[in-house]
Amino acid sequence: MVWHGNYLKYFELARDALFKQQGLDLFDYFQKTGYVFPIIKTSVKYIHPLRYNDEFMSRAQLVEAKVKIVIDFEIVLAADNIVCARGRSEQAAVKASDMSLELVIPEKIRIALGET
Repeated sequence: MVWHGNYLKYFELARDALFKQQGLDLFDYFQKTGYVFPIIKTSVKYIHPLRYNDEFMSRAQLVEAKVKIVIDFEIVLAADNIVCARGRSEQAAVKASDMSLELVIPEKIRIALGET
């Protein structure tokens, strides 16, 4: 069986792919603006176990990016599309210099993610 903590790694890979697909690099954005986007909440529902050598897909779908970035995840077996896990993460915008929480996602990030 795959250790339960690895599912969050798989979610992160899907999140990174989603951001890249949208032309978004949060590290580059941090270097230019000083904003970071820490994960403030995660949840996982384990449905069907992944086993060693299982081939699977980890999918990410944006739910919202106005007040916080909310992404839903799904991990499915490649062979038969059985859902192994579903999850969600939430990220907030934080000004790194003073660690102040922003109450809105910056416009450039919202636009890149397709929110207006």
